[in-house]
Amino acid sequence: MSLFPAVDPIPLPAPVWLFKLLHIVTLALHFCAVELLLGGLLVATCLCFFGGLRGGAPLLRLNAAASLTRRLPIVMTYVINLGVPPLLFTQVLYGRAFYTSSVLIGMYWISVIVLLMACYWLLYRFNAAVERGRSAWWLGLAAWLLAGTIARILSTTMTLMIRPEVWTAMYSASAMGNHLPPHDPTLMPRWLFMLTGGLAFAGLWMVWLAARKQIETPVRSYLAGLGGKLAVAAAVAQVLVAHFVFHNQPDKVREGLAANPLYFGAGLAWFGAIGLIGLTGAWAGFKKPTTAAAGWLCALLGLLAAAGFTVVRDGIRDLTLSGHNYDVWQQTVVTNWPVVGLFLVLFVAGLAAVGWLVSVMMRAKPVSEKVV
Repeated sequence: MSLFPAVDPIPLPAPVWLFKLLHIVTLALHFCAVELLLGGLLVATCLCFFGGLRGGAPLLRLNAAASLTRRLPIVMTYVINLGVPPLLFTQVLYGRAFYTSSVLIGMYWISVIVLLMACYWLLYRFNAAVERGRSAWWLGLAAWLLAGTIARILSTTMTLMIRPEVWTAMYSASAMGNHLPPHDPTLMPRWLFMLTGGLAFAGLWMVWLAARKQIETPVRSYLAGLGGKLAVAAAVAQVLVAHFVFHNQPDKVREGLAANPLYFGAGLAWFGAIGLIGLTGAWAGFKKPTTAAAGWLCALLGLLAAAGFTVVRDGIRDLTLSGHNYDVWQQTVVTNWPVVGLFLVLFVAGLAAVGWLVSVMMRAKPVSEKVV
């Protein structure tokens, strides 16, 4: 007897490989935004906490925090909008597992909407306070706790969807969706992996911001130096957490990751990117660069790292589900090529429009960002 619900009679309208490709690309971009939000918010909160006093280094910290806080609401828009496509592709490819897990913890899953709105509101309040020269670190801490809670709920849902062996017991205990799943040794390491990665991305982001000419020169130098040091420390921490993520997986999953050229190559790409992030961070922490080249190098390394661990994450899910006789590649496909072609044309046009908007923003005349 299968642990999964019956197969949807409606066939997929495009090849599985296309959905998988779009899912991985959009999810990697979503993870970049999530990492920037979690890491940038925590760094800004700490800078405000230690920058509440006037004069000297505390004043510099408060201005550095403002460089982050004024951009965090924008980052949140990317978190939300880039999160929708991979969620839709997840429903298409893994609907029988994903819908089951989200229903089993339905009360927590639905609460994400309320928590997200509250976090969004706090980001604006936090930035408004910092713009007026107040530290208001408690607003940043509250927003970070809400963002971390949302990340934990999503991690729980995505982990539960590959644990069909606990579904029956959970539903028997309560059909109200108010019970969390039993302990999973992989959940905490996966969550910590994202949090440590957030600090690494925050460090890279600070080096990128150091090239913005609208920010005062002392603040730019401070951002580059602190961001580089943070990237080094976070890269080391994430490598350690990644070790626990890998070794807490079942034996068959670890063997499958090592045997599959795609997953093994993606893991090496991530490890190489995180190593380069550490080296770049060490250089930035010492040299304190304020050039665009240094910033774009950090952006490229961040994208490479996100792409690498997203592919490995996808492998962990597919290999775990295949152990429960769920093969994502064995689905009925009736390709509607006119619709697929129209989608791809609109997709490329959308990317071109976004690129044009970014270019307009980059060409805009800089405005001084001094706060206090």
